[in-house]
Amino acid sequence: MRGTTMSALVGVIMGSKSDWSTLSHTADMLEKLGIPFEVKVVSAHRTPDLLFQYADEAEGRGIEVIIAGAGGAAHLPGMCAAKTHLPVLGVPVQSSMLSGVDSLLSIVQMPAGIPVATLAIGKAGA
Repeated sequence: MRGTTMSALVGVIMGSKSDWSTLSHTADMLEKLGIPFEVKVVSAHRTPDLLFQYADEAEGRGIEVIIAGAGGAAHLPGMCAAKTHLPVLGVPVQSSMLSGVDSLLSIVQMPAGIPVATLAIGKAGA
């Protein structure tokens, strides 16, 4: 995983290292556009305190938007949006069981007041 050395404007987060095969396409596009970004693995289920800390501190570090990729239950984008006022874009990572439809539905069905812009499944959304 990589990020840029300049002060990041975009936070790219994912629920596990295995999600990098999808989110690496996000990093590629941000590099092509010359947008500085950071990359971090934070799990809504395995490391919720780390996720909350990341979301709480992102704006103070100069992050302007968070792109959160997750598969399966895919709670990462919604939990992140619950802890920050920054825009959160959710990337549903393709799963083996339901081809990412489970991830898509989990991200797109947020309760009122917890907005997540939901992108396409997998590489197309990254």
